[in-house]
Amino acid sequence: MKILIIEDEKKLSDSIRSYLESQKYLCEQAFNFSDAKMKVGVYDYDCVLLDLMLPGGNGLDILREIRKCHNPVGVIIISAKDSLDDKLTGLEIGADDYLPKPFPLPELSMRIYALIRRKEFSANNILQSAAVSINLLERQATVNDIPIELTKTEYELLLFFISNRGKVITKSAIAEHLSGEMADMLDSFDFIYSHIKNLKAKLAECGCTEIIKTIYGMGYKWIEE
Repeated sequence: MKILIIEDEKKLSDSIRSYLESQKYLCEQAFNFSDAKMKVGVYDYDCVLLDLMLPGGNGLDILREIRKCHNPVGVIIISAKDSLDDKLTGLEIGADDYLPKPFPLPELSMRIYALIRRKEFSANNILQSAAVSINLLERQATVNDIPIELTKTEYELLLFFISNRGKVITKSAIAEHLSGEMADMLDSFDFIYSHIKNLKAKLAECGCTEIIKTIYGMGYKWIEE
């Protein structure tokens, strides 16, 4: 799951990123209004953590832009501005949650988890597709009831495939999901091929074969058996 942290206080932003990455989230950062506006307009995220007071503009205007474009991304406002008016305005515009500073990082993590689970997985803790089962809370995958050990990237890749089951996913979409803005600077998709090959091998070891299908010239597709 990929998260954008929009927070101008670098120490706090880095602290949030470090903690969430320890929870196996993929994180990107924006420290000012213009950078944040660019990223939400160009890249896809599962959740946006949004501070309201930003150099160059108001975070509520970024929220307005997100919803104006019908972007369904989950948005949690994280702000020292805890007046009722700010909270109500944010929720009216389209924020999903509001967490006033200061806050415990474990609480932020659980708010993110609850939001993503509600939006993307119909509030279920267990994601099931064919013989593959993922415990979202424990971040553990099993195939035919056999636990499989996945790297952080392989786990994110597996979630991405299952979340888009039945759809053709382009190599560029996979690259952007796994590496964010760094995808624009890649010379090739070799790292994607490597991760997909490793994931397919681990699934096959547990008896789950041919579930990730290569669509030549287009990308890949998760096929539910």
